[in-house]
Amino acid sequence: MSREMHPKATEYPLLLSNSLTRAKERFEPLSAPAVGMYVCGPTVYGEPHLGHARSAVTFDLLYRYLKHLGYKVRYIRNITDVGHLQDEQLEQGEDKIARKARLEQLEPMEVAQRYTNLYREGMDALNCEHPSIEPHATGHIPEQIELIEELLRKGFAYEVNGSVYFDLTHYREAYSYGDLSGKILEELQVASRDTTGHDEKRGPHDFALWKKAEAGHIMRWKSPWGDGFPGWHIECTAMSTKYLGETFDIHGGGLDLQFPHHEAEIAQSCGAFGHGPAKIWIHHNMVTLDGSKMSKSAGNFVTLNELFMGTHAILERAYSPMSIRFLMLQSHYHSPIDFSNDALLAAEKALHRLLQATRILRVLVPKVQHDSFTASHVVAGVVAKEEHYGSNLQNHGSWMWPTPKSKLENELLGLFNRCYETMSDDLNTAKTLAILFDIAGKINALHHHQLDIKELSSEYLEWLRFQYEVILFDILGLKEEVQDETDRLSGVLDLIISLRAKARGTRDFETSDQIRDTLEALGIRLKDGKGGTTEVEYFEPGDSEGAK
Repeated sequence: MSREMHPKATEYPLLLSNSLTRAKERFEPLSAPAVGMYVCGPTVYGEPHLGHARSAVTFDLLYRYLKHLGYKVRYIRNITDVGHLQDEQLEQGEDKIARKARLEQLEPMEVAQRYTNLYREGMDALNCEHPSIEPHATGHIPEQIELIEELLRKGFAYEVNGSVYFDLTHYREAYSYGDLSGKILEELQVASRDTTGHDEKRGPHDFALWKKAEAGHIMRWKSPWGDGFPGWHIECTAMSTKYLGETFDIHGGGLDLQFPHHEAEIAQSCGAFGHGPAKIWIHHNMVTLDGSKMSKSAGNFVTLNELFMGTHAILERAYSPMSIRFLMLQSHYHSPIDFSNDALLAAEKALHRLLQATRILRVLVPKVQHDSFTASHVVAGVVAKEEHYGSNLQNHGSWMWPTPKSKLENELLGLFNRCYETMSDDLNTAKTLAILFDIAGKINALHHHQLDIKELSSEYLEWLRFQYEVILFDILGLKEEVQDETDRLSGVLDLIISLRAKARGTRDFETSDQIRDTLEALGIRLKDGKGGTTEVEYFEPGDSEGAK
């Protein structure tokens, strides 16, 4: 293991579920600390939706955690801007982008650019980091043609009337097919003989590598077989191998891509290079809406913009991008996620609790302000300023863990260790968030004097805030959003209550009583208990009942 790796990478080795082997495996990169990861990106003919978000958040989480552990990740996520036909299974119908261009009376690339921009804006709102490279299928036509020529040379493809097909019958004489998805070709329904282009194929399950462009087909390129356009599957094989090599570490996507897309990618790679493309295949589960599978045709569909604006019929109001990201993180990526108004409300409240703990820590840590945080006491010489938050945190104080000197410090250390344990166990964000709620509970108890803050040294308190934000912001990718006025006033009130508690603690009862009386005159009554302020009551100033 490289000396640059985070110590937790050794203490809690990363385990990932490999769809190909159906087993949870210890992650061992081909050329550590370098990691190559390819993820199938969107087909850009419509607005970004929850399915896009699930994929982006899942692999953003993996990308962030790998980098946090010290790996140098090359993350490739493609943009599909050609090759997706209306009927993908039967490889027939109009190109989806070309159809959208015809309906909107635009150039196909104008459509692709418009929806690529919207997709990127949506993923930015969800705080997904940009991939290392985001290649477009139309920008790699020469590589796709070269790969098809290689498959033809090796006898795994054949040309008919300007179209080129992958020969699955010949391929299965040399390699197995269906290992990833578990599909058995003989059990799959065969398309009817009158399907366009079907009678050209030698076998019913052969798939197109290159399709001849008929008259009037807008998206077309010159090739050795005449004007045409690439098949859907060849694009990803060409782009992944161009930027990551013939074999790379991780290939990701949704469960819906296992068959036929990812099976076809494996076949193309084996046919051209003699082996599969990736060591580990990772697939996330699907999204449902109010318990039903999302479907455009059924009208059960929601875009990110509808969520952000609150315009969809199932929503009572708008929800922030972080509430949506948080709801996704509450489930393991292998589990389906059901989006509903109630689920979003619950996620919003839960996220607020975790973020509130960060605000409490900013009050508790001595001489620390929100806009200027220095953790120079965590370990001598280690400085982690606010400007380092984000992808640079793994290079600073998050490596340096102090030795606990009290029961509370030891408990907090154990909780943070469990965060790494659960994250390294196949990215179990559901369990990680549960642990963060335990930590937030202790932070809240410190705030309300239910735990003695004297059990934490100033150095440990600074480290507590730093490490909490490492997990919450750097690894899970959550962030504080612009607060509404209610949240702002709540934060101000928390600060005032904290200052009053400090005054009472130093027996400055004059200041303490002044704060209490001023708030009461404004219609805010503080009710004190044994551990300090335990309740806040609001009433209309001048209301004799409320003032009792």
